[in-house]
Amino acid sequence: MPLEGRHISYRYPNASGEVFSDLDFRISGPGFHALFGPSGVGKTTLAKMLTGAIKGFDGEIVENGIRRVLYTYNLERLPGWSNVRAHFEEIAPPAGRRRMDELIGTFGIEAILSSRFHRLSLGQQNRANLIRYLLQDFDLLIMDESLANVDESTREKIILKIKILFPDRCFLYISHNVAEVAKFCSQVLVLRSPTRSPQMVAAER
Repeated sequence: MPLEGRHISYRYPNASGEVFSDLDFRISGPGFHALFGPSGVGKTTLAKMLTGAIKGFDGEIVENGIRRVLYTYNLERLPGWSNVRAHFEEIAPPAGRRRMDELIGTFGIEAILSSRFHRLSLGQQNRANLIRYLLQDFDLLIMDESLANVDESTREKIILKIKILFPDRCFLYISHNVAEVAKFCSQVLVLRSPTRSPQMVAAER
């Protein structure tokens, strides 16, 4: 299931400079992979390109065997006014109910299932939001700072459980935490300024 970007160049409308200049990258297959780099180099822009939300760029993205890409980000809100459990039950397929309960336990949110989303802390919101994506069908899940505001030990527990439950899926983990990326991700894609060549460098663990 390799995912490749070939000669990607992109400039936002009316912007003075390019976000990407002849960018190449390759994600080798299932597993946890990281997209890493300083603020402003285009990590979220690239994520939105992979989902199809941003078009009109030069070059191509080749998604071999990847049918559905989902994107979750820090401070994203659950839609609607139902409580957290009701929302999970609405989107989880019948066969996924056991997995839903396992995720709820691992994520440590049993106590807030009857609460509405806007009443949760930021860390609780991010954990609940990530579960709703894990309950859906996907080949690639992009996690853009999705576990921000979650304590370190809980983040580690969550990531390890995801790796166990979804060994055949691909994850692209966007984080500023160097130690976390090095510890959990098999491939780290380091995105740099478009003035540097190559703009993307990869490190394998």
